[in-house]
Amino acid sequence: MNAGVRPTSGLDGHAPSYYAASANRDLACSRLSGEVRADVCIVGGGFTGLNTAIELAERGLSVVLLEARQIGWGASGRNGGQLIRGVGHGLEQFEGQLGRDGVRELKLMGLEAVDIVRRRVARHAIDCDLSLGYCDLANKPRDLDGFAEEAEELRGLGYAHELRLVQPADMASVVGSTRYVGGLIDMGSGHLHPLNLALGEAAVAQTLGVQLFEHSAVTRIDYGSEVRVHSAQGLVRAKTLVLACNAYLNGLNPQLGGKVLPAGSYVIATEPLSEAQARQVLPQNMAVCDQRVALDYYRLSADRRLLFGGACHYSGRDPADIAAYMRPKMLQVFPQLAQLRIDYQWGGMIGIGANRLPQIGRLKEQPNVFYAQAYAGHGLNATHLAGHLLAEAISGQASRGFDLFAQVPHMTFPGGKHLRSPLLALGMLWHRLKELV
Repeated sequence: MNAGVRPTSGLDGHAPSYYAASANRDLACSRLSGEVRADVCIVGGGFTGLNTAIELAERGLSVVLLEARQIGWGASGRNGGQLIRGVGHGLEQFEGQLGRDGVRELKLMGLEAVDIVRRRVARHAIDCDLSLGYCDLANKPRDLDGFAEEAEELRGLGYAHELRLVQPADMASVVGSTRYVGGLIDMGSGHLHPLNLALGEAAVAQTLGVQLFEHSAVTRIDYGSEVRVHSAQGLVRAKTLVLACNAYLNGLNPQLGGKVLPAGSYVIATEPLSEAQARQVLPQNMAVCDQRVALDYYRLSADRRLLFGGACHYSGRDPADIAAYMRPKMLQVFPQLAQLRIDYQWGGMIGIGANRLPQIGRLKEQPNVFYAQAYAGHGLNATHLAGHLLAEAISGQASRGFDLFAQVPHMTFPGGKHLRSPLLALGMLWHRLKELV
């Protein structure tokens, strides 16, 4: 095997991902043309939009979904594929708004979010390589102490899945690297092929009567008791609007756009490993993630490629060569893979809010406009939870979960469009320096 990188070509500003190359279906949705009416119009064809559409259609509402490019084109179809419990970071910070019981409910919803994905995959037999087993990796002894506290808390919440602390001497049973000093195994979390999940969910939505339109970027929204959503060639009239664009909202709604920061995250995929290499690198086929601010996350694909990601960029500037940037990081963890070729390299934008809690709510000035965004790297499960909560609220069902999320205020990033990324990059540099202490 020869080390190196297989050449790739760009598409719509992105290099093609391993997921796109291994997609198992082609939806071939049409463009929006002419005028369409529906109870609900959803803007965004990622996990948030698709799952909101499914849940609304199951409740009997008519739904039109508009996607600017292809279904799953953004973070939903190019993320690390890690299905991990939890929503938000440091949830105790919200006790002032939600009370202790409210924070506890957020934590329980973070566990339920993973189960929503698992049930959807099972119910509709979605072929997305779902595999259970995940391990948080300790970079320092204090990380392992934190894992013990977290495991105790999860058991106190009634977490139904196996949790197991891994001591330093046993780490080779989880990952073939000397970089870590322990871990926390969670058999309720895991990993999957995210694009195939999105495409499978889109097919489910279509069978429920949802009208999906691709290559139908929204050019203008007229707000009011009836929302009018315009594309280049068409118009949707709807009673209710859902904005589900996350990091790709751009200037469509400046009020929401100012509260979410697009941050770049990057992944490389090696050529297929031999069975022996795969057993040595990740013996239990778990998804894993370390605890650093500039975290590494990685896993094996169904065809035994190592998918290695991380290096979250807040600067707004992508690496000129993703593989050249990421491969040294991979080799710091697995120097034994130096001869492997990199077959795929890609990146995309995740959405991050100032307090790292998903933003789920409705516009005060336009109560028939709902939104969900800013999942801060936990989007695979949190988007499915958001779709469930949005559908409950839109259909008039009592939704304690929706109300809890909607109560939390979210700061608009200072500095405007051009300065907020550099300012946050400076803030994250401070956190990285603290890691050295």
